[in-house]
Amino acid sequence: MNLTLYGYDGDWLAVDCGMMIRQDLPDNPLQVPNIDGLPALGIRPRALVITHGHEDHIGAVAWLWPRWGCDIYATPLAAGLLRTKFAERGLATDAIRIVEPGEALECGAFLLRYLPLTHSIPESCALLLTTPAHRVLHTGDWKLDPEPLIGAPVDEQLFRSLPPIDLVVGDSTNAPLPGKSRSEGDVARALQGTLSDCQGRVIVSCFASNLARVLALGHAASHCGRRVSLMGRSMERMVRIARGLGYLEEFPALVPVNDLGYLPPEEVLVIATGSQGEPRAALSRLAQGRHPDFELQAGDTVIFSAKAIPGNERHIERLHHALRQRDVRILEEIHHPELHASGHAAQDELNQLYEWIKPRYLLPVHGEHRHQLAHRELAQARGIVAPLTPTNGDLIRFDEDGLAVEARYAQAPRIITQDNIQPLEGLIAPKGDPKERHGDLFLWVAVIPADMGWVRIGRLIVDSRATSTLDETSLSDWLDDTLSQSEADTLAQLRTQLQPRLMQWLSDHLRHLPTVHFQLTAAEIDMYR
Repeated sequence: MNLTLYGYDGDWLAVDCGMMIRQDLPDNPLQVPNIDGLPALGIRPRALVITHGHEDHIGAVAWLWPRWGCDIYATPLAAGLLRTKFAERGLATDAIRIVEPGEALECGAFLLRYLPLTHSIPESCALLLTTPAHRVLHTGDWKLDPEPLIGAPVDEQLFRSLPPIDLVVGDSTNAPLPGKSRSEGDVARALQGTLSDCQGRVIVSCFASNLARVLALGHAASHCGRRVSLMGRSMERMVRIARGLGYLEEFPALVPVNDLGYLPPEEVLVIATGSQGEPRAALSRLAQGRHPDFELQAGDTVIFSAKAIPGNERHIERLHHALRQRDVRILEEIHHPELHASGHAAQDELNQLYEWIKPRYLLPVHGEHRHQLAHRELAQARGIVAPLTPTNGDLIRFDEDGLAVEARYAQAPRIITQDNIQPLEGLIAPKGDPKERHGDLFLWVAVIPADMGWVRIGRLIVDSRATSTLDETSLSDWLDDTLSQSEADTLAQLRTQLQPRLMQWLSDHLRHLPTVHFQLTAAEIDMYR
């Protein structure tokens, strides 16, 4: 989830306000940023600025914006998605103001300019933040796609005109990956070729927000003589909003799902949600034979035009198994990488952008710790000063002396429970432990499932305000041993198994037991969405 605050001369701007799904908690609740401590620091944003419409950038707006009541600036697609979210919560939408890509506006001490970049959703923009003393480029999520299908490629001359750039706050998601991310144009051609070879009905699952992929599927269907139907509420909503904004004008006419039975199998293409194995999504209902209007048949083809999000691997394995039980042919991204493209910049694209804008400093954001380290290494090789790997809660000063962490504020988790924002309580102490809590300990562990148990990936992230010293090496060794012996299938099950053992270990090794905030998250090794 993303929320960045920029302050200058008493004025503050909030950039993005997203959510994340806590896969390690029962029922997978949403987690939103903790903004409880902002008033005590004198921080109240005069505007919320949105870079693009993905959930990890806008998913918490309807929950947190009422505390601020400020203007919200967003491009048309993101604004349309926000209006839908506000309507669902009974909020007025007057504060949502549309900014076209390329436009500029003044917000207190800030001059703000939206700079179009390509990503896996239309209208993604970087933000050029200018004050009397700074020129800062906040990239948002981006890649350099020469053939994005919707919208224009990135304007090289526009970005070459930006220097001097004092600081780039940059997307680190694909920083460890060499080369370039695949173009949506390449994926479109691969999908058309694959569709031409398919017999029977074809169901393609992709992220609803990837409108370029949806458009490519519509064109491929027309080329191959197939009719198109949409399946899944989020897909239908996204296409409806996009069409209302003038996107997808060349998309073929849709066939209602309940009319597909009248068409010959070789004339059917369904675009469905559920690529991540979500139990209630359209594709899972098809695999389980629970869809009221459509039933998979032997010889049908299911194409996964999306990468598995870390943590969903076993959900997807179960979905694949259910599909195979119905004798359905499966094409997925691991064995057919040409069917998907990442929306984030790999190393060649990062180097290209930095050649254009020539930043003096980099602050790497968005991604795990090791992604940020890889981003720092790339920047430093270019002579860009990159002294910090920021974490949540850092208050960072940028002045003539460079970047420095001025303070670090604990960010105790906040989750959505029973339609309210609630604190996520710390772990329960071992039964009968009489110790009082002293300080706070934040533990963040990234794992992947293995053939036997689970494996920890990257370093153990520890943020300790406890009064007792923690031996991180001993804790890491204990965690590795314990993870390797776990038979849990999901992150939520793994957390349930781990937390009492973890608290017992801490109780045995610390003189004063702190309040423990523990988060398990899924990692991936080689590639990123």
